Amino acid sequence: MRCLAALALMVVLLPAEPLRAEVYEPAQFRMDHYRADVPATLHGATVIHTQALAALVAARHALIIDVLPAPTPPPDARPGLPRMAEPHQAIPGSIWLPDVGRGALNSQAESQFRARLTALTGGHFDLPLVFTCLSRCWMSWNAAKRAAGYGYTGVIWYPDGVDGWREAGHATVVVRPAL
Repeated sequence: MRCLAALALMVVLLPAEPLRAEVYEPAQFRMDHYRADVPATLHGATVIHTQALAALVAARHALIIDVLPAPTPPPDARPGLPRMAEPHQAIPGSIWLPDVGRGALNSQAESQFRARLTALTGGHFDLPLVFTCLSRCWMSWNAAKRAAGYGYTGVIWYPDGVDGWREAGHATVVVRPAL
């Protein structure tokens, strides 16, 4: 009987959601398995959630950079032919820079990312830059970390992603890659 009472007490005290191990912020970029639990922090950036982002969107006070990767080409795609990414749903005002959140960027992609940030900010390193992707996506974390490493001081990371935005009842818009 005591075992049954103890078991009943444990069931009542267990959280409704499974416990997740805390994810610690790594010193380097995440190199693979991008869809996984993310840390709660990002050194050099401010972490915000949906309510704060909604205020920024309403005030048009930040550049929102969506880093969702472009879909992989089909297996029968001809090598070397350019391929445009399909449009996708994003947070209003987002600028889609696909693939800049990968853990390693080749020198051309790195140069293009720096150039796009310079063009978007007019060279003002203190402008608010919100980096987003999907929830549980390390690509936005990587891109925000990279921008902070370039010296941008207004870096903001929105880990809830476009799916968190939608779940909160906010509208999305169709975006195309900003190349």
